[in-house]
Amino acid sequence: MIEHSVELVVNERPTAVKVRTGDTLLHTLREELGLKSVRGTCGIGICGTCTVLVNGLPVSSCNALTVMHSRTSITTSEGLVHDGELDAVQRAFIEEGAYQCSYCIPAMVLTVRSLLDQQADLGPDSIREQLAGNLCRCGTYPQIMAAVESLIADRDGLGGNSGRRDRADT
Repeated sequence: MIEHSVELVVNERPTAVKVRTGDTLLHTLREELGLKSVRGTCGIGICGTCTVLVNGLPVSSCNALTVMHSRTSITTSEGLVHDGELDAVQRAFIEEGAYQCSYCIPAMVLTVRSLLDQQADLGPDSIREQLAGNLCRCGTYPQIMAAVESLIADRDGLGGNSGRRDRADT
């Protein structure tokens, strides 16, 4: 296969990589850039475990070719941590015990982050609909819903339009 030089912005850092024509974002992010929160399971884009944010929107990285994402902004779960501080979504998942084996959680957190950033009106039905593409084999859905609902209840404390800063801890 032919190699291409691709410029990406990964977790807010400009990154140049050499990739083959058929390399997926999953392969590039996990194997070439060492971002281990990006995980593969189904390989066909239905389980959601490989979800990353591309320009703020959830994308299955297992079936997205890296060469087609030149100059895009890609966020992985590692990219939500700033100055050693977890994102509000990451903290809410911890506080609500919204994890068990945690294999799906990085992708689930990214989907929730995008959901909170993109939609103003969120109710339980719309949350479930948006999260339907992220499967959790351990069945922590009640805790995940509790985490999301706590974030919505405390939404004013998320700060800015990116929402990545601290929730009010008072």
